[in-house]
Amino acid sequence: MDGLRSRSESLYTGVSMKTTVLRPSCFAALVVAMFAALPVFSQQPLAPVSPEVHPDHTVTFRLLMPNAQKVSVKLETAQNLPLTKDAEGLWSVTTPVLEPDLYGYVFDVDGTLVVDPQNTSYKSNLLSPSNLLDVPGDVPQPWDRTDIPHGELHHHFYHSAVIGDDRDYFVYTPPGFDARAKTKYPVLYLLHGFSDDASGWSEVGKANFILDSLIAQGKAKPMLVVMTLGYGVPNYASHNSHNFDDPELTQHNVDKFRDALLTEVIPQVERSYKVSSDRKDRAIAGLSMGGSESLYTGLNNLDKFAWIGSFSMGGLTNGVARDNYSQIFPALSAKDADRIKLLWIACGTSDHLLDSNHKFIAWVNAQGIKPTTIETPGAHTWMVWRRNLTTFAPLLFR
Repeated sequence: MDGLRSRSESLYTGVSMKTTVLRPSCFAALVVAMFAALPVFSQQPLAPVSPEVHPDHTVTFRLLMPNAQKVSVKLETAQNLPLTKDAEGLWSVTTPVLEPDLYGYVFDVDGTLVVDPQNTSYKSNLLSPSNLLDVPGDVPQPWDRTDIPHGELHHHFYHSAVIGDDRDYFVYTPPGFDARAKTKYPVLYLLHGFSDDASGWSEVGKANFILDSLIAQGKAKPMLVVMTLGYGVPNYASHNSHNFDDPELTQHNVDKFRDALLTEVIPQVERSYKVSSDRKDRAIAGLSMGGSESLYTGLNNLDKFAWIGSFSMGGLTNGVARDNYSQIFPALSAKDADRIKLLWIACGTSDHLLDSNHKFIAWVNAQGIKPTTIETPGAHTWMVWRRNLTTFAPLLFR
């Protein structure tokens, strides 16, 4: 025999195990065989670089998918760019010149949405996660991470007795936040949209970096920003559901969210942080579903909020009466105009909800309340909402 054999008993299983000890000549032969196999591994295709941002602000996307029949990339600018396949099964496309910005994107592979496996920057979402693409410019954007003083992001967890589940919220404290200061800080309650979670405004919206930038430039007052889970019904955002199209369930969702915010989140924040409980130091704003929740909660509780904003507000509802504003805001009238420090309503010019926002603005004006309105180029995307927050935050607490 070329090798010497010995038998040993396993101390852990009591099962007889056979161990082979190789002679030196056998070991050398094994090493030669291993190295002979290395060229086989080196012939495997390397992982493609994707996305690749070029100096001229074009971007190349690549996806290795040899068996796919059709691949495109859905870019947040509403572009749907087809990729072409080479002989090795590598799909690729290079975009036109892109404006410096932060873009969401996802691949469509034969009708199935697929995230880019080569990009570790993700856009979190409960229903449709995707990737993030940063196209930098010569001048930093407000949401870019730059060499300025930064605040802190705190993650809190609690059990909601109102809703009956375990949930979370984030709190941004500005640079130099002093928990022992005599002056209490104002607070912005910032709400995400349908299918997002509590991390949406920090992970994708970059709210903390936007506030850092604005505060560093003296454009915004130092404030806390509270970003809480925006659902009043557990699993309201779920796959294969049409919950958002159910007016009664949507109303229940908004009511329970409001109750949790007012009786659980706000008291916890005010116990844990040096913040003011004066309505003049409290703002509420949000995007899409969060915009509806901000208007519904804020305008019906003017004893608690003086600053109210909505970005691309979704359909307001009261039971089965969608967009029946007199039922949704039964007590709102011209006498409230002086109590509202700011009612700020924004929407993208290409947003499918623009008409609904116009209707609400007209109704508010008819009540004798003059909102500040803004229309930002773009659709129903984070690219619009980051700009909304950048414009809205400097107006607060002045």
